Amino acid sequence: MDDPTTWAFLWLVVAAVFGIGEMLMAGSFFMLPFAVGGVLASFASFAGVPVAGGWLIFVVASILAFLALKPLAARLDLDLPNPVGTGANRLVGDVGVVSDEIPGSSAGQGIVRIGGEDWRAETRNVGRLLPGTPVRIIAVEGTRVIVESTTLF
Repeated sequence: MDDPTTWAFLWLVVAAVFGIGEMLMAGSFFMLPFAVGGVLASFASFAGVPVAGGWLIFVVASILAFLALKPLAARLDLDLPNPVGTGANRLVGDVGVVSDEIPGSSAGQGIVRIGGEDWRAETRNVGRLLPGTPVRIIAVEGTRVIVESTTLF
């Protein structure tokens, strides 16, 4: 198993697996550096570099590729909020009903039923909301919705 040609083909398989994994995985360039390292290690093995040298090339090339791709990945992964109408923000503007009292303080949370789903909810600048109170979702923050009463006081 010390034959560089055998390792050259193994490195090609490694590169292919990581390359295909990169294409199938949602994310930004996590597996691509390993694919680059595998390709370079394969070239080195085809050139007759010993097995230990192939491993060294794989590790160093993967690290360098990761460092080179990190700025691009950071630009592509900007933490932009989901636009209204997609993801959990699709709930903004919907109407629900309080099923577990929401205290008036911003630290208190209750439960709101929206379209057959229960969501943790809180309200801002409003007194407590009792069960049965109709509410409108004004924002989604993490796993909770921010609501306001739709009834007039």
